[in-house]
Amino acid sequence: MSSIPSVEPERAAQDADVRDTGAARAARQRWRPDVGWAVRRVVPPVVIGAAGLVVWELVVRLNQIPYYILPGPLLVLRTLVQDWGTLYPSLLVTLAITGAALLVATVAGVLISILFTQSKLVELSLFPYAVILQVTPIVAIAPLVIIWVRNIPLALLICAWLVAFFPIVSNTTLGLNSADHNLLNLMQLYGASRRQVFWYLRLPSAMPYFLGGLRISGGLALIGAVVAEFVAGTGGAQSGLAYRILESGYTMQIPRMFAALLLITGSGIFIFLALTALSHLVLRKWHESAVRREG
Repeated sequence: MSSIPSVEPERAAQDADVRDTGAARAARQRWRPDVGWAVRRVVPPVVIGAAGLVVWELVVRLNQIPYYILPGPLLVLRTLVQDWGTLYPSLLVTLAITGAALLVATVAGVLISILFTQSKLVELSLFPYAVILQVTPIVAIAPLVIIWVRNIPLALLICAWLVAFFPIVSNTTLGLNSADHNLLNLMQLYGASRRQVFWYLRLPSAMPYFLGGLRISGGLALIGAVVAEFVAGTGGAQSGLAYRILESGYTMQIPRMFAALLLITGSGIFIFLALTALSHLVLRKWHESAVRREG
């Protein structure tokens, strides 16, 4: 009696090939750039911005507005290229103060938020003072800080930190306290320690809130640095873009003033986009705010 060959191994191999093909197709679709989505996000603001620049240039030329009152965008761009040797070092100074202030605000804000979460008494005792720092205008605080702190870069750093500090503390504290109470009770029921509850429940719950606060603090750190530079009014090699704006106003070099303002605005946009990209990279695989919906 002849034996009938089994087809199970062949069928299993075919099924494995189908699964591999499907997995490869899904991986290609996952990493394939969505051109239509990128076009919808990028093209409309670029078109509106370009149209605004064209209108601005036409208004200046048709009305023959003097450059010392309102320079056109082409003149501002030429001035930016010509004075790059002066503006670029100032840009580096402003960005260094902004980055250092954001870093200090992030570290201090997260640590204080964790402390608030561990002790409700500490949160109720200290959080109102964080609110006081937030609602007090930095323009009123900056002159005092510059008088008390003789080191000008350190004084600028403190001023920028004061502005960037509160959003991280507020958002991170809210996120740490927003952990699902049912999951919290379940972990406590199974005897999880406070460290385990923090790492596996509170920290993931707080991550979207923290990243949202970080995006806000990035722009506020730049604003705080520029405002502090305006108040300090220091020149020399350590002068930032705010001093270049003051200097241009005193000497009636209005195109250079607009060029420095353009660098400040571009820096703020770059900081926001970088922090938005960081938020997307962290959240894209597990949080609903970053996971793209099918269809």
